[in-house]
Amino acid sequence: MDPAPTELLVCVKCRRGREIPQDERRPGQRLYDSLTRQAPPEGVTVTPVECLQNCDHGCTVALRGGDRWTYVFGNVDEVSHPDMLLDGAALYHATGDGLIPWRARPEHFKRNCVARIPPVTPAPSLTPEAKT
Repeated sequence: MDPAPTELLVCVKCRRGREIPQDERRPGQRLYDSLTRQAPPEGVTVTPVECLQNCDHGCTVALRGGDRWTYVFGNVDEVSHPDMLLDGAALYHATGDGLIPWRARPEHFKRNCVARIPPVTPAPSLTPEAKT
């Protein structure tokens, strides 16, 4: 069974906490542009979003898909991190629940997770009905 599609959401409004002249491309937009110049891993789409509300902490991205946990990562660098993000998205996509084993995670994912959000459909062992 193929896993549900994965989205790598990229905040294109991220300024990395800096003032950006009106006519200059923001770091988040440059990150998105760099990611979309490469072929994404199978099952992964790269989607621009307006704002992930982590403005002072580098570029911000999120991984989500299906009944998996959603992760939000900050302090992403638009120049040095695109390959790492695509590799991490492939690892995430290969999971059924979104939980990449700790040792397999990119180092940046280990140290820069802003939030981990449970799936909309909780695992059966966590539902109130399963506890009765």
